[in-house]
Order: sequence, then structure tokens, then C-alpha cells
Amino acid sequence: MELSGKIIQVLEARSGVSQKSGNNWMVQEYVLEYNTGNSQYPRRLFFSIFGEDKINQFNIQAGQEYRVSFDIDAREFNGRYYTDIRAWNVVPAQAGAAPVVAPVAAPEAPVGPAPEPADPVSDLPF
Repeated sequence: MELSGKIIQVLEARSGVSQKSGNNWMVQEYVLEYNTGNSQYPRRLFFSIFGEDKINQFNIQAGQEYRVSFDIDAREFNGRYYTDIRAWNVVPAQAGAAPVVAPVAAPEAPVGPAPEPADPVSDLPF
């Protein structure tokens, strides 16, 4: 899924060490405010980015417009379900527009007389 809007809040990054693998992890959460086409009131999306490399790559700043691509998933913990919205791509809104590319003309075939069939009777279907 994908939404465009303004980042209104950047929460503190959290980090730790995985108990199973012993690897370091980092997650940061954000609030994106966006408008739907049929509502005068803005909506909000609370999403996270997992991994220090992605957090640094996207470099999300409060007050800026972004286009956020994300996945929605639910997980169960102690009999309760929790929804997780995790972004996998974030680009500044103005950079999200597709560049206009001029079509490339195909090279023209050389013009010349059409070749005569060698045996005009042989290309008859009967």
C-alpha cells in the first residue's frame, strides 16, 4: 500500500539485541498525516521503519511531505492481536513524481521495391 502526506511526529528510535540471534536491532516510529479525497478532515497513519540502515537511508524529517510504501500485518501475543504497519520505502513527495521520458523513434526501414516472389504459383494456399 502507499500513502502521501506530511510527517507530523518522529518518535525516538528504540534499539536492542535479539535474544535468539544476538544481533542488534533498531526501530523508529513516525506519524504521517494525509487527506483522503472524500473527507475534509485529515487522517493519521502510525508506521515504523525497522533497521538502522533504512532509518538512515530514508532520513525522515518532521514537517516534510513524503510518499510512504508499507505493508500491514497482524501478529498474536498472549491471545491478543496487534497490527503492525511497516514501511519498506519512503521518498520525498516531490521526488516521487515519475520523470517524463520522451519516446524514442524507431529507426526507419530502408525504402525500396518489394522483392518479387521466385515462384508466384507456390505461395497459393491450394
